[in-house]
Amino acid sequence: MTDTNGRSQARRDEYVARINRVMDYIDRHLDEPLNLKTLAAVADFSPFHFHRIFSAMVGETLNRFIQRIRVEKAAVLLVSDTRKTITDVAFDCGYSGSAALSRAFRETFDMSPRQWRTRSASQGSKIGQPVGKNRHIRNKKRKDIDISLRYHEPGHHNLTWRIHMTTTGMNVNVEVKELEDLHVAYVRHIGPYKGDVALFKGLWQRLMTWAGPRGLLRFPETQCLSVYHDDPNLTDESRLRTDVCISVPADTAADGEIGTMTVPGGTFAVAHFEIDAHQYEEAWNLVMGDWLPESGYQCDDRLCFERCLNNPEEHPEGKHIVDICIPVRPL
Repeated sequence: MTDTNGRSQARRDEYVARINRVMDYIDRHLDEPLNLKTLAAVADFSPFHFHRIFSAMVGETLNRFIQRIRVEKAAVLLVSDTRKTITDVAFDCGYSGSAALSRAFRETFDMSPRQWRTRSASQGSKIGQPVGKNRHIRNKKRKDIDISLRYHEPGHHNLTWRIHMTTTGMNVNVEVKELEDLHVAYVRHIGPYKGDVALFKGLWQRLMTWAGPRGLLRFPETQCLSVYHDDPNLTDESRLRTDVCISVPADTAADGEIGTMTVPGGTFAVAHFEIDAHQYEEAWNLVMGDWLPESGYQCDDRLCFERCLNNPEEHPEGKHIVDICIPVRPL
């Protein structure tokens, strides 16, 4: 019975891996036609069966998934890159033009792209995090936070800011630096994740159990990441995609539920924290809502992620040591 169950799980893991490959392909090719035949080939399923398999495993149809990802990316771009015209944003997200984008926007957000951009600007939306329904926007600098003038660290030319929170005594450094592309192996979770320590512990356990016997855990060289594909202010929490990842050689093959991808490098704001498990949202808000608007930078259209720098269970106070890495470019 155990062997039968093992084979059944292996088969399911293979299905999960193929669906994840399709999701990753869609993310990378939103500005291109995404037809059933092409995506079925990515998954290595027949077109006849692929649509039904995708719907059953993801919980929404393939077409609905593509349209949702496109309109959510457009919503982010409209706010984070105000130099782009609405037509440019439409083309970047795979629409035939501004009229098609406007129809999708009205169906999803009950407003036009222009109204979305104007409202987000007037309400002080966090750059890269558009205003969602029932979301309170803070438009004033918090009095309990002091953001120092930028300075240069001795020995290099990266810009660094120091943030001090008077209410908690927390000191945070934010450094703008260049990061290289990083090839990773990952396990993906789709659904809610906020504050769920047990969820992340289970994901890491599955990834490490796969990586260890293959000789891929070469600390301290191995980097551990949590990658977030969707904006929680836009995407329903049941659809949020989160990956826990480790850096691996570029020729590492995917295996079962374990996928591989490249996390694009470039210019990042890297904020270093030592926090409790329940303080992740506060840490992200500190960078996105307080530092970013004063920095002269804005979010770029690349993946955000956390670099996990310790095992909290081995910390004497159970602290999570983490770098929050946000892709940026000049405002």
